[in-house]
Amino acid sequence: MKIAIYGYGNLGRGVEAAASQNKDITLTGVFTRRAPESIASVSGVPVYAAENVRDHRADIDVLIICCGSATDLPQLTPALAAQFNVVDSFDTHARIPAHHAAVDAAAKGSGHIALIAAGWDPGLFSISRLYAAAVLPEGKDYTFWGKGVSQGHSEAIRHIPGVLDARSYTIPLQDAMDRVRAGEMPELKPGEKHRRACYVAVEEEADRGAIAAAIQAMPNYFAGYDTSVAFVSPEELRKEHGRLPHGGSVIRTGITGAGHSQRIEFALELASNPEFTASVLVAGARAIHRMAARGVRGCVTMFDIPPADLISLSGEELRATLL
Repeated sequence: MKIAIYGYGNLGRGVEAAASQNKDITLTGVFTRRAPESIASVSGVPVYAAENVRDHRADIDVLIICCGSATDLPQLTPALAAQFNVVDSFDTHARIPAHHAAVDAAAKGSGHIALIAAGWDPGLFSISRLYAAAVLPEGKDYTFWGKGVSQGHSEAIRHIPGVLDARSYTIPLQDAMDRVRAGEMPELKPGEKHRRACYVAVEEEADRGAIAAAIQAMPNYFAGYDTSVAFVSPEELRKEHGRLPHGGSVIRTGITGAGHSQRIEFALELASNPEFTASVLVAGARAIHRMAARGVRGCVTMFDIPPADLISLSGEELRATLL
């Protein structure tokens, strides 16, 4: 199958690296909103102007959109789903239903398939929550993220006027995790499970107080959390916060029929959030390519993908090696 990348930042470069690990996938090009002549792809594939993506439809089975959830994907994914089979990593949980509806209308109207909200959360963690709830119907779910850099939250800060660059860390509260693992099943608000630590580089004349207030009040991202904001130089941000680690845990505690306490936990520890997320997107691209061949159209999520469609192994190989 032939894939292409739309957007060539950290996530786009991660997709490029992931494609090289999958022998059944060929990367045919990168599409950028920057000047194409200013960019050289790591793998040597051609770099094109984003506005010309429609001219390359014959060379693209699945287009992976590697742009931000805050402002880009709500417009880009429906528009591109009208032309291609697409995958995105939309991660604003509260807005997923509205995003799904918009993309579904575009994809069905054009006869394409679109996978949205792919990655590890939403994505792999979503599947873990589903499996855990199915197995332990009497129980509670808890998701803890971090410590790590949230790409979506960092991107949201960058859209604030006066901000040059930013890193937002999500940090789980250890006391809350300990209570959950002990089987207490407490009622916890989001702000009682995590705090946020933001490091922000701004323009010299920027109003730092206004920027800090805008960050801390931002709905769906920082409002309701204990959020600290530290202003640093661009040089310090690159030096001290240049890496993009992340991870987290999905925990469900509950009881089975005879009243026995049970716990399910799925955890990730990631040295590179964008590279791992990109690897999920590439697996998702394989899946929707197969589903498209079977006539599936419209918008899907990781819930709708048969597990066997994600991997290059055949059914016989899966039964012999993984079952």
